This record gives sequence, structure tokens and C-alpha cells, in this order.
Amino acid sequence: MQMAVRQPRPLSPLREHVRDTFWFAPLGGLLGAGVLDRICAGADRTLVGALREGREFGRIEALIRFAEQAGGVVNTIGSAVLTLTGVVFSISLVALQMASGQWSQRIVRLYVRDRIAKATFAAFLATFAFTLLAQFRYEDGMRARTVHTVPFVTSAVSLVLVAASLVLFIAYVNSTMMFLRISHVVDRISQEAGRLLTLPTRPYRAREGAGQLGALLGTEVYRGPAGVLRDVHVARVCRVARRHGVVVHLLPRIGDFLVPGTRIVALHAERGAAGGTGRRVDTARVGRACNRALSTGVERTFHQDLAFGLRQLVDVALRALSPAVNDPTTAVQCLDRVQQFLAEAGTRPLGLLLYGDRAGAVRLVQDLPTWRDLVRLGFVEIRNVAPGNPQVTRRMRAALEDLVGMVPEERRGPLREQLSLLEQAVERKTDDTRVREFALTADRQGIG
Repeated sequence: MQMAVRQPRPLSPLREHVRDTFWFAPLGGLLGAGVLDRICAGADRTLVGALREGREFGRIEALIRFAEQAGGVVNTIGSAVLTLTGVVFSISLVALQMASGQWSQRIVRLYVRDRIAKATFAAFLATFAFTLLAQFRYEDGMRARTVHTVPFVTSAVSLVLVAASLVLFIAYVNSTMMFLRISHVVDRISQEAGRLLTLPTRPYRAREGAGQLGALLGTEVYRGPAGVLRDVHVARVCRVARRHGVVVHLLPRIGDFLVPGTRIVALHAERGAAGGTGRRVDTARVGRACNRALSTGVERTFHQDLAFGLRQLVDVALRALSPAVNDPTTAVQCLDRVQQFLAEAGTRPLGLLLYGDRAGAVRLVQDLPTWRDLVRLGFVEIRNVAPGNPQVTRRMRAALEDLVGMVPEERRGPLREQLSLLEQAVERKTDDTRVREFALTADRQGIG
């Protein structure tokens, strides 16, 4: 079993949890609009005060004329932006619902994480809130010699916000249209899946002794709400383990469904301390800290789940090969990305992931899918439903043969096993030699 060593990223769980929500950016836009309104009001007072001190009443008159002309526009903007926001996002959600029903329910999750969608929604709400507050700055019958503030800066900023909202609206329409194209969705899933493979790791070497667990000190069960294990706050677990002088072995994989009472961690003595560390370890306290470091939810996420992207690609391929859809070309596109993912994973250490503290001592051991697990996930289910579809079988054979030439010798066994099973599946499907030969001919495009 291969291993890799990685340093924890302290703030990564919080960042990912925020990205998985849709309320944070719009709420930030509303709060930002309130702050910006106060800043603009102060700037207006300062500007008029400076002009009054300089006796430049002509310029104040010009500011008043501009503010009065812009006032009608600002008054119209508020209701128009709010109406546009409701219509646009309602239509978008209907379109996404149709796309998710056609291909995969998880398309909605990609939309929730989309930065352009959040930025557009936040900009629209901020523009509405700012223009609403700006209307209180306008006064009837403003005179240059008696006025103390003119909403000049406020009016100008309102127009800038409208222009920015229109630009973001164009980007949002383009981004939403991409979500309706399955090729773009498959590409987004592949990018998210491959990002975890690009995190800096270094292969474990036996002379480091990093993976040698000491004596078992105890285990801890899960005490939180039932749900899918989304991620672990690695930095927190490493700090607790270092403080108590233990090594924490996370027993479930990221993506497993946890129920209360499930064993989640095994606590081991540090390497070389076969009989313990010489001090009494409060295993209950460490266990409680580990429980607090686990995050569960209703669905899996890309953040620390190595196999989740591959799972999504397979799901889309299976939906495409279903009788209701019958779109083998989409399944071929998914196989393209499955091959890409496995080609990247084929040269990386898998099986165990070790997290160390600043001193280099291993504090957390996390189970990862093995190479055989990933290969089976990528091909078994698609092969089971595609033996009668030569476009898919030809692409699958090409992917397997290409991967055999890309990965080290010790990882070629599972690929050759899948090649053999593919041949058997096609042979069981048809007795015609010419049909079998055609279906088992490697073709990177399927059938052109």
C-alpha cells in the first residue's frame, strides 16, 4: 500500500463550507451596500462643505442639477433591479432543474458553488439596497447657499453599480448557459475532481518511519448527527494529537455515511513508543475533539473526497446510457474524463494519506481509495450497461489500453483485469465474430 505525506491547510474547511452556501455572498452584498451608503453620504457632505468654504456656489449648483437629473434614474433603478433579479433567477432555477433531471442532480451543486452566480446575485441585491437608501438623500428645493449636502457621489455610485450589474448579468447568462451544456458540466466535474490530485504531497518513505503506528490506546465512536462525512478539520486534529502525544487514525473514508455509534478514530501511541508515551493520555478528551473536527452533511463534497468526482462522472455516463436518454456520445465524453483522472492518479501515492505537524511527526492517518478501487469505480458500472453499445466499448478499450501504457507496472493488473472483463461482457452479448471484433477495437472517439 502506497502512502503520501501532506501538511494540513488550517482554513480550508471553513472556506469550502462557505463556498457550498448561496447566502453568504448576497448577504455580504447587502451589508456592503449599507456601508457604501454611509461612505458616500460622508463624501457628499465633505465635498459640499469644501465648496462652501471656497465660496464656489456655481459648482454646487452644477452638483444639484446633476443630482436632480440622476434622482429620477435612481428612483427607477430600485424596483427595476428587484424585478429583474426575481425573473432572471426564477428562470435560471427552472432551467437548472430540467438539466439536473436530464443528467444529474448534482449539477445544482455546481451552480451553488459558481462564483459568477453569487457575484451577480450579490451585485443585484447591493444595487437595489443602495438605491433604496440613496432615495433618502434627495431633498426638494435644494439651494446652493443653504444646502449642506448634495447626493452627487451617491448618484454617481448608483450609476456605477447599475453598469457593473449589467456587465455581471451578461457574464451570468453566459455562465448559466454553460450549465445547460453537458460537455461543460463534465469538464467542470473533471476540474473539481483533479484539483485534489494536484495538492502538494510527497511519497512516504520507510526510512522516515512516518507510518509506523504505536500501541493502540483506544477508539472513539461518532456522537454527532447522522450524515455523510464531508471533511475533517485536519489542522485541529493535528494540534490535538500533538498536544496529547498520539497519532489519530481516521477509520471511515471521506464520503462514508456516519450514524451515531460508528467507530471513527483509533488512537495510537507515537512511533517508537510501543508501550505508550510515558504519560497518561486522556483518550476521551481526544475523542471529543476529533468528533468536533468532523463535518457531516446530506451529500458528498469535492473538498477532501478523492473519489467523488469520479463517482459523478460515472453517474452522468450511466444516466446517458439509460433507455430514457440513450446518448452514448455523452458517455464517451465521461470516459474521456475518467481516463484523464486515472492518468493523473496513476502516478500518485494512494491508499493512505499522512498529515504531519511542524516538527514532521505524523499526527493523522487517513484512508484513501486504492488504485484498484478507483479503476473499478471508473469502469465497472459503465461496462455492465454498455456491452451492447460499440461506441462505448471501443472508447473504454482505448482508455484502458492507454492507461496500461501510462501507469507503473505494479498498477497495470487492475487495468488488465478490466480489459478481460470487457471482452467477456461483449462476447456474452453477441455471438457474431465480426460484431465482437468491431466492438472491441480500440477507438478514442468511440465510432468517429
